[in-house]
Amino acid sequence: MRRSLKYIRNFLNPYQSGTQAPYHTWWQKFHLDGPLLAALSTLLLLGLCILYSASGANWEVILRQLARIGLGFGFLFIFAQIPPIKYQQWIPWIFSAGLLLLIAVLFIGHTGKGAQRWLNLGLFRFQPSELMKLAVPMMVAAYLAEKPFPPRPIFLLFAGLLIILPALLIAKQPDLGTAILIVTAGLSALFLAGVSWRLIWGLSGLIAVSLPMLWYVMHDYQKQRVLNFLDPERDPLGSGYHIIQSKIAIGSGGIFGKGWLHGTQTHLQFLPEHSTDFIFAVFTEEFGLIGALTLLLVLLVLVGRSFYISSCAQDSFTRLLAGSLAFTFFVSFFVNIGMVTGVLPVVGLPLPLISYGGTAIVATMASFGILMSIHTHRKLLST
Repeated sequence: MRRSLKYIRNFLNPYQSGTQAPYHTWWQKFHLDGPLLAALSTLLLLGLCILYSASGANWEVILRQLARIGLGFGFLFIFAQIPPIKYQQWIPWIFSAGLLLLIAVLFIGHTGKGAQRWLNLGLFRFQPSELMKLAVPMMVAAYLAEKPFPPRPIFLLFAGLLIILPALLIAKQPDLGTAILIVTAGLSALFLAGVSWRLIWGLSGLIAVSLPMLWYVMHDYQKQRVLNFLDPERDPLGSGYHIIQSKIAIGSGGIFGKGWLHGTQTHLQFLPEHSTDFIFAVFTEEFGLIGALTLLLVLLVLVGRSFYISSCAQDSFTRLLAGSLAFTFFVSFFVNIGMVTGVLPVVGLPLPLISYGGTAIVATMASFGILMSIHTHRKLLST
C-alpha cells in the first residue's frame, strides 16, 4: 500500500523532493491558483444569474447548467494535479485521438441545427472540436519547444499543418467559429515562439489577398452573415433580425439597465438565441453599461492572470502553452461580444462560461486547470 501511494505521488509530482515551490495556502497544496479560482467563481455566478433570466426563470435549465459547472470544476481540479511534463508526453496521443474523433463526426456525427458536430455516446453528446481547443495549442507548443527559437521555416510549415488539418475538419462540420479559435490558438503559439514580424506581415498580406476567394467556398448562411454584418437593414425581418434585435437590447439598457428579470427584448421573445450566442445582449439590457463593464473587468482579470502565469513559466513548453490558452480565451469572448454588438460578423461562438452549454464549459474549465498546473508545479530555481 505504501509503495502504491509513493508511485502515485511520484506520478503527480515527477520532480525530486525539495525542488518544488513551497506551499503557502491550502489551494496551492491542491495545485489551485487563488486569483484564477476567485475570478472564475465570480464569472460563473454572474452567468447563472443572467441565464436564470434569459431562460425565463427555468430552474431545470439552471440545474443542468450547475451540473455542467460541477463537472467542469472536477476537470479543472484533475487537470491542475497533472504536472506539465505529463501533458508534453501525452499530447501526441491526445492530438491523434482528437483527429480521429473529428473524422468520425463527418461520418457518424449527430446533426443538430443544420450542423454535424456531435458524437452521440448514449448518455450524453460529445463535441470533439472542444477537445481540439486544448489539443492544438498543446501540440504546437510541445513541437516548437523542442526546436530552436525563432523556429526555422520548415518547422513553421509543419506546425502550420498541425493547425490547419483540425481547423479544416471542424470548418467542414460546419463550425466556423470554433475553427477560427483553433487557428487562433495555434497561431498564438507560433507568435510567442518568436516568429519574425516580416513573416507575420507577409502571411497577413497573403490572407488579405485570398479573402475574396473564400467567398466561393463559404456556405450560403455564412455569406448571409457577412452581408448582414455590412448592412443589417437589408433583411430586417430575416437574416438581419438577430443583430438588429441584439443592438436594440444593448442600447435600451442604458447606463444602469432595466433591472434583473426585466429585460423586455428577452422576455417578450424578440431576441433569438438569448441563452447561448446572444446572452451578452440580455446581460447588458438588464444591467446596463455598468454591468457590462463589470463583466468585462472579470473577463480581463482572467486573461491578465493567465498571461501573468505565462510570463512566470520556466520552460518553453509551458510558456507557449499558457500564452496560447490565455490568448484563445481572450479571442473567444472578444469575438462573441464583437458579433453581438455588430462590430464583427456573427460566427456562432458562445460567451465562455456564461452561455448555456456543456462541452464548451468543461473544455474551458479544463484549460484553466492546465494554467493552474503550469503555475503551481514550477520548480525552485537554484541560486
